[in-house]
Amino acid sequence: MPTDLVRSFTRAIESTDSLAEPALLMARLDYPRLDPAPYLERLDQMGADARRLVDRVAGRSLPTRARAALEALNSYLFDEFGLSGNEDAYDDPRNSFLNEVLDRRLGIPITLGIVYIEVARRAGVRIDGINFPGRFLLLCPVDPAVSGDPARLILDPFNRGALLNERDCRNLLHDELGDQVPYHPALLTPATRQQILVRMLLNLKRAYVTMRSFPQARSVTDLLMAASPSALDELRDRGLLAYHLKDFPAALRDLETYLRLSKADDSEESREERGKIWEHIKALRRRVAGMN
Repeated sequence: MPTDLVRSFTRAIESTDSLAEPALLMARLDYPRLDPAPYLERLDQMGADARRLVDRVAGRSLPTRARAALEALNSYLFDEFGLSGNEDAYDDPRNSFLNEVLDRRLGIPITLGIVYIEVARRAGVRIDGINFPGRFLLLCPVDPAVSGDPARLILDPFNRGALLNERDCRNLLHDELGDQVPYHPALLTPATRQQILVRMLLNLKRAYVTMRSFPQARSVTDLLMAASPSALDELRDRGLLAYHLKDFPAALRDLETYLRLSKADDSEESREERGKIWEHIKALRRRVAGMN
């Protein structure tokens, strides 16, 4: 992983309110020469085009104004621009790269959601992301005293921006995860920009691991550590990926650090995990000693 990419990615997270800029830097994992500027310009143009549709309903009488703005955005993004969910090749890594999503107009919920958020912001409509279990969703915050709408409108970017009520969210959770996660309204809390980027990277890492593309998965963990330095699971995974790739010194360094920092968690699950990691560390120490 080039250090300048990690540095640029970290700087983008810290210095901008945009999701698109760090997401496009993330795409340099597979497209090292990618220039984000043309894609940011495209989003600017899409925002301007969408604003014209949104402005047409700005004078509409309450209480339908917020819903009408979302309908205008949906019409532009899914009908005119042609965004859609890639159901046929959901695990294709290209679905996690914003440049490919904009070029191919195909994506997964989180990348479609990022396009929606960025275009809506440029069109004057605030949209937040929701790290809902199993499916990334969107939220349009609304002042009910002004609009007459509920305090929030929930949208599914993978289903052409369809509005969801609480029952829909419960059903979606059950369809995606069964009974693994019980429904609670707190699951619809807006995510921070950092949390959204971390989820995007986790999706990409999962796709690479499924494909057994371990060098790429290891590079993703470098960006995950940049986005969330305290994520011990990512430190552990980076060490295990380095072990798998026979980079034994790097693996030993990460796993020893993981073991030291994870001791604060005294749960049974954590103790079992540390036991497994300790066995790896003993094997790595023998290998590294043999290299010297």
